[in-house]
Amino acid sequence: MKPEERRDLFKQVSKLRNEITILRNELNEVDEQKEVWFEKKESVSNNIKELIKKIKEFKTKRDSLTNQVKENKEKRETLNSEIKEKITKAKELNQSKKDIVQKNKIEGDPSQLKVTIERLEFKIETEPMSFQKETELMKKIKELKKRYEKYKTVISVNSGLNSLSKDIDIKKREAEEIHQKVQSWAQESQKSHEEMIKLSKEVDELKPKEEEAFEKFIELKKRFNEINERLKENLLEMNNLNERVDKHKLEMKEEREHIKEEIMKVKEEEVREKMKKGQKLTTDDLLVFQKQEKEEN
Repeated sequence: MKPEERRDLFKQVSKLRNEITILRNELNEVDEQKEVWFEKKESVSNNIKELIKKIKEFKTKRDSLTNQVKENKEKRETLNSEIKEKITKAKELNQSKKDIVQKNKIEGDPSQLKVTIERLEFKIETEPMSFQKETELMKKIKELKKRYEKYKTVISVNSGLNSLSKDIDIKKREAEEIHQKVQSWAQESQKSHEEMIKLSKEVDELKPKEEEAFEKFIELKKRFNEINERLKENLLEMNNLNERVDKHKLEMKEEREHIKEEIMKVKEEEVREKMKKGQKLTTDDLLVFQKQEKEEN
């Protein structure tokens, strides 16, 4: 290899080595950035997954509450219909009572009349009295019973009214309890719905960030692969250049060995000439002579 070629070869090696160092540094930097954006993307993705999970939980809760509201509204409507029917029936019975009282010219409280009859009967049975007094009381009781017979229809109506009134009160309380529950469930359902809307907005805000992080990651991954390919190419080229350098070094070594051998041959010839002429040998001459003897043996 000519000196010019040798210089050119070592310049190529030096330049390529610098390029490889730069590429490796750049590759490491891009790799770090790539991983940072990947972690950002994963972090945002995990946040979105958690939010979606919560949204589903709130949706399930809202739907369940909505169904309860719907079912119990139907129950409340049924109860209200029953209450209206009973109130209508009570009004009809009350009017019937008024008609009976007006028709039969009934005055006073029928239940009090019955108490009076029972009290007078008890008095006749337990108190001593004259025949005349007893006859008068019996007559009075008979008159009261006659009046009471007219009251029986009113008493029956009153009993129906009392039963209806109690039933209406029970159903009103039941309807009110259901109403309170419906109100509570409706509020809870609304809260769950509002939470869903709030979380959905958060998801919508996070999605562009997730896309941005993913795009950055893909961009850096592409850049990483490009640099890596260039680095592989340079390393392959460096390997080829190193082979040429090693070959040159081997040639240089062989050339040096050859020159040394030629010099040694000349020195050996000089030592032989000196010995033939009986000239005094130097230390170097003796070393050359000893080396020659070893090689011959």
